[in-house]
Amino acid sequence: MGRSSKDKRDIYYRLAKEDGWRARSAFKLMQIDEQFQLLQGVSKVVDLCAAPGSWSQYLSRQLRTEESSSKGKIVAVDLQAMAPIEGVIQLQGDITKESTANEIVSHFSGEKADLVVCDGAPDVTGLHDVDEYIQAQLVLAALNITTHVLKEGGAFVCKVFRGKDVTLLYSQLKVFFTEVVVAKPRSSRNSSIEAFVVCQNYKQPEGYVPNMSNPLLDHKYDEDFNQLEGPNRVIVPFIACGDLSAYDSDKTYPLQMEGKEYTYHDPVQPPINPPYKDACDRKKGKLGETDSSKTEHKDLPQP
Repeated sequence: MGRSSKDKRDIYYRLAKEDGWRARSAFKLMQIDEQFQLLQGVSKVVDLCAAPGSWSQYLSRQLRTEESSSKGKIVAVDLQAMAPIEGVIQLQGDITKESTANEIVSHFSGEKADLVVCDGAPDVTGLHDVDEYIQAQLVLAALNITTHVLKEGGAFVCKVFRGKDVTLLYSQLKVFFTEVVVAKPRSSRNSSIEAFVVCQNYKQPEGYVPNMSNPLLDHKYDEDFNQLEGPNRVIVPFIACGDLSAYDSDKTYPLQMEGKEYTYHDPVQPPINPPYKDACDRKKGKLGETDSSKTEHKDLPQP
């Protein structure tokens, strides 16, 4: 019952497994790409905060075709380990470290990337102001490393949380890109505050020197500081991506759909070493030899 109810809850979750994607988020990049044609003329891409790898999967499928299996080079970066993906170079590293940026460029033979994407997000608390602030700092970290690895004229796509202070973030992005648009893919739930900034035509400001140790924005989130007026006020266009006749991510669909028999599929790639694994093992009484397994754990349920 758990399986069928979970599959029934989210059509894109179900379709992701049927189509071989590691996560439903693959449809978000797919719909953004269809709207903006991000991959035209692109051969070098960096996927930040890549795990579990659905965006890297999409990039690999689009750039590494049968006709040209070596056309695209994709570098995926994440702190977590990620199962291998054909045609994707994986780096387990910190995007706030300059050494990570240097290693990315080394895989491109000293050249810089045409496109940088980032679908990273913190563990949300449900407090929108807090979540927005933390996500903004993650976006700035992604933007910081992007200034080290993206070529002039390149593009940057990143997840943001649209809250009352997001204009400050848009202003910073406009410093580095001539075109900034906010996109909301059809596969992103309307009830979610997430959206994606699509920044095109990267142009480094005159005299700016990329520096990992210096945050791009001042940590001033008080009310007066964010009252951007006159030439400082930035209104970023908002675009809904995806066919309006496509599946609605907020709607529940039946398992048996017209002309298509439903079959349950296991997840494409289960987590390699999830943080909750130790807790699950303890709950089942499967403590390792190195743990204090010889002592009694009266607070743990027996298997």
